[in-house]
Amino acid sequence: MSGPTRTPQHLDSEIGGGIGESPQRPDGALKVRGEFAYASDLWAEDMLWGATLRSPHPHARITSIDVGPALRTAGVRAVLTAEDVPGDNRYGVKERDQPVLAEDVVRFRGEPVALVAADHPETARRALERIEVGYEVLPAVTDAELAAHDTTLPRLHESGNVVRHQVIRRGDPDAAAEVVVSGVYTVGMQDQAFLGPEAGLALPAEDGGVDLYLATQDLHSDRAQTAAALGLPPELVRMTLSGVGGAFGGREDLSIQVHVCLLALRTGRPVKMVYGREESFHGHVHRHPAVLHYEHGATRDGRLVYVRARQYFDGGAYASKTPVVVGNATTLGVGPYRVPNVDLECWGLYTNNPPCGAMRGLGAVQPTFAYESQMDRLAEELGVDPVDLRIRNAVQQGDELPTGQRLDFPAPVAELLHRLRAMPLPPEPADRDLRELPGGVSNTTRGEGVVRGVGYGVTIKNICYSEGADDYSTARVRLGLVGGEPLAEVHTAAAEVGQGLVTVQQQIARTELGVERVTIHPNDTSVGAAGSSSASRQTYVTGGAVREACAAVRDAVLLRAAELHGVAPAALSLHGGKVISATAGVLADLAEVLGDGPVELTREYHHRPTFPMDATGASERVQVQHAFSAHRAIVDVDVELGLVKVVRLDCAQDVGKAVNPDAVLGQIHGGSAQGLGLAVMEEIQVRDGAMRNASFTDYLIPTVLDMPPMEVAILERGDPNAPYGVRGVGEPPTISTTPAVVAAIRAATGKALTHVPVAPHHLI
Repeated sequence: MSGPTRTPQHLDSEIGGGIGESPQRPDGALKVRGEFAYASDLWAEDMLWGATLRSPHPHARITSIDVGPALRTAGVRAVLTAEDVPGDNRYGVKERDQPVLAEDVVRFRGEPVALVAADHPETARRALERIEVGYEVLPAVTDAELAAHDTTLPRLHESGNVVRHQVIRRGDPDAAAEVVVSGVYTVGMQDQAFLGPEAGLALPAEDGGVDLYLATQDLHSDRAQTAAALGLPPELVRMTLSGVGGAFGGREDLSIQVHVCLLALRTGRPVKMVYGREESFHGHVHRHPAVLHYEHGATRDGRLVYVRARQYFDGGAYASKTPVVVGNATTLGVGPYRVPNVDLECWGLYTNNPPCGAMRGLGAVQPTFAYESQMDRLAEELGVDPVDLRIRNAVQQGDELPTGQRLDFPAPVAELLHRLRAMPLPPEPADRDLRELPGGVSNTTRGEGVVRGVGYGVTIKNICYSEGADDYSTARVRLGLVGGEPLAEVHTAAAEVGQGLVTVQQQIARTELGVERVTIHPNDTSVGAAGSSSASRQTYVTGGAVREACAAVRDAVLLRAAELHGVAPAALSLHGGKVISATAGVLADLAEVLGDGPVELTREYHHRPTFPMDATGASERVQVQHAFSAHRAIVDVDVELGLVKVVRLDCAQDVGKAVNPDAVLGQIHGGSAQGLGLAVMEEIQVRDGAMRNASFTDYLIPTVLDMPPMEVAILERGDPNAPYGVRGVGEPPTISTTPAVVAAIRAATGKALTHVPVAPHHLI
């Protein structure tokens, strides 16, 4: 059977640019011109269309399913239910607790119940309406805090309603302080809001397997879960990454993967599935809503004495990444501060709300809003500058975190805050264009009630997988001749989801192999695993794998050159397509050395090990690395109308090593936009388990008109344990933006503001 049209491209580049430079992205021009192949663009001859029937109830027992009327619809080729799943009908990235198709119970509104394959997408949708499902509605659990403690509530899973409970206790649990502030903070459910919907194309193969082209964040995790559900060995489930239109954590869990493969294997024809926007909201996980109880104690001179906290995370119907969220929320729960006494307890809960999982800043966004709000309250109580209070308590290299892990790499938190505060503030113009005021072009205010505020936020975020996970990536590198010229080809399974990883891999190959032409092979499961494009880990881990594979290839090439010319390989290097001798200069053209054939080698890169926490939350190294960022927000608030305009949003961030400075800047701007969205507009409204705003009409995200000017200070305090000294970049700016914006709104209004996003009714 022929493959799909618009398969992923080999991404080639003959434009130079090594580590520390900013070469043009090979996929950039294609995307700007609309020529890049996204998963939703895939097409195959004789293709069918798949569609999903979803539960209308947040909690109900399935009493009957009649697919007969749907099967009798002209153009329908298959209708499948749970009994048609040949393998394990349970999957999950951490816990296998989520059914491929609901069996006896549905646990959230939107849960998949049945599948249809038809000749036309509209035919498939009509057939869904003809599937008759009987439901017995059950009481729904919708309050996560109650789910943690109320044993009279329905048990949503055999294990109960607690996904994970974690404590961290350090120092004196009864420590007293001269100044105490406390508060309860809530964070709404945020959506990843990627623009490219879930999509994939499955082709049944002659060997009884299936080839799937899809948008995802982790090809090998998807393959393992999909193969188990299909009852096939993993080698018969082959996955290739298609263009990904954004991810931000929302593609770590399965969506269409098993469904589209089931339909293709049942019909014997290619099947494509593409979610519409409303279905996308129901079909992927979201950021966990949270309730956070915090108490901070300090001395009169502003030294933190203790932090006590109780955190509740609503994981929705299935576990997804809730265990990891709980781990991050506890280990990072006091922020980048020295705190001798910590009593922190966290619950991740099952409810009948929409499932929640990974989103940029996983597990750190919610506690950062809480502890940074607390730091501002403490500064007010002490009568000190909030930046000075943060600097006075900031961790630095050599300090211990509440888990007992010692920071054995630079931790320039105080420096970030000093750099940020030194940036000039924008002047308050005496006569402004009305379009620059809160409300903008809608001309809702003349400026009479507009007040300006300034606020700060700082965060700590773990990088890579933690708590004992074997975090690694695999890279295959080939150096040969094409058209008589040296060409390096890099092959990994690491998903390019917009972060610029393709360019980074090319930069590493150019730096290590001394060649200009570098091609990135389409990402697929024919090479070893690379893990997920999440946790700000790919430049660290896949970058490390590419570097090691390139180094192995380089050593093999230099050995070949040394044998040809009778010299010691230790005295040779590669540069500009030449073999260079330390004593004699240019020894040979690389093309000459490669004339006997290419060199191809595969290497894995594993970062140094991490370890689980014990019963008190202690671990000598629970996380491999931490990143730090700080934001300053300047806002104008119309206190009469409750309207907010972010005037400026400045950032200082330590990136270890800016492998690609332009890409680093882009990540900081993009992350800041998502943090701003959570601060003032982004929230999925859920009532009685039902999502009420599953569209970009009603779920608002920042546009270019909402993003203010930014000054960005990039620090490069290299981590000696990481390849090139890199430190993860993508997540921290999302985290520190939200508390900075809210702090600025508080400064302008005097309101307590304990919930994000801040809405107009919170301000008037």
